[in-house]
Amino acid sequence: NVDPAHSSIEFQVKHMMVSKVKGAFSDFTADIEMDPEDLTSAKLNFSVAAASVDTRQAQRDGHLKSEDFFNVEKYP
Repeated sequence: NVDPAHSSIEFQVKHMMVSKVKGAFSDFTADIEMDPEDLTSAKLNFSVAAASVDTRQAQRDGHLKSEDFFNVEKYP
């Protein structure tokens, strides 16, 4: 299991080709099964709660959660 206290999911996107918007998801889980000597057989199960998106701007976060983007009501 991935330890959320020592892990993060972060992103960065260009906004209007001028600035960069950074954000993160705070609610996620991941399970990894692997042999460090042979990664070809690795198995990963990953889940992120789209509603946990945080760009440090409430209005933008609300828009990202809307039907225009993540549609968190339909696809949590």
